[in-house]
Amino acid sequence: MPTIVVGVSGASGSVYGIRLIEKLRRNAGVEIHLILTRAGEKTLFLETGKSAADLKQMADCTYSVDDIGCRLASGSFLTDGMVIAACSIHTMSAIAAGISSNLLIRAADVALKERRKLILMVRESPLHLGHLRTMTQLAEMGAILAPPMPAFYNKPESVDDIVNHSVDRILDLLGLPDPAAKRWDGPGGRG
Repeated sequence: MPTIVVGVSGASGSVYGIRLIEKLRRNAGVEIHLILTRAGEKTLFLETGKSAADLKQMADCTYSVDDIGCRLASGSFLTDGMVIAACSIHTMSAIAAGISSNLLIRAADVALKERRKLILMVRESPLHLGHLRTMTQLAEMGAILAPPMPAFYNKPESVDDIVNHSVDRILDLLGLPDPAAKRWDGPGGRG
């Protein structure tokens, strides 16, 4: 059974974390471990009206961001990947610097040190040189940077379609593709 850690930081775009968990839940063989930061809780409520409890009940296991002694803080606990959706610049920068001041950052550090997939849906624009250098550093460390970017070849008709496309790309990166994902099939294809 694949074990996926989902982190939700305070970056705008908490809908990406929600949708990722919803889609992972459709795959009965996936165990979802959730870390939600305090800023993530606030953003979740401001953007969606959902409470931390609403999101936590969607996961198989949840952890306090302060619980740096839990199993996710150890490389001996086997996971198949970690996604931070959405990932703030603060969280991204702390991961790059190895500042494991909370469980979200420590779990990401564990993913990197154990050579497991770490996917960061960084939400910021525009980016300054410091952001870009930090992203390069993380890529060199083995992280996958996958900012949510809309695609228009699939002719989205709603924000929901755009969110689904970004999350479907993350599922592809995890090796857990959604069979319902819209795929590019060339200009004359059925897409």
